[in-house]
Amino acid sequence: MDGKHMQIGEVAARTELSLRTIRHDEETGLVAPSARCQGGFRLYTETDVPRLMGIRRMKPLGFTLDQMRGLLDATDRLDGDDQLDAGRREELPARVRAYQRAAAEQVEKLRVQLARAEDFEATLRARSDDAAAP
Repeated sequence: MDGKHMQIGEVAARTELSLRTIRHDEETGLVAPSARCQGGFRLYTETDVPRLMGIRRMKPLGFTLDQMRGLLDATDRLDGDDQLDAGRREELPARVRAYQRAAAEQVEKLRVQLARAEDFEATLRARSDDAAAP
């Protein structure tokens, strides 16, 4: 290996994803290894890491596989060197903004859930402190 490629274990360590999750993301079409070595092992490059991190960040927000694919497609096209016609140049950022709004809504819902969970934990802490007092 020439040092430009990483095996799945290194990518898993860098992204804090399990090998199983990375393989599942490949099976569902969200990510593909950049190459395979002669032994058939998956090889990834530095550009694959941010893609996997993006997928990792979408999951807790409740994005469906289709939504993840749609967002990745839009960002890939925007980031690519493809010559996009004027309609695509306007449509793709609009798609990304729609996903951003959906993410913001989910973040707000998670904030509410977190506040409730923190309140519950504080109630339990106070109760356990009261029970431990002589």
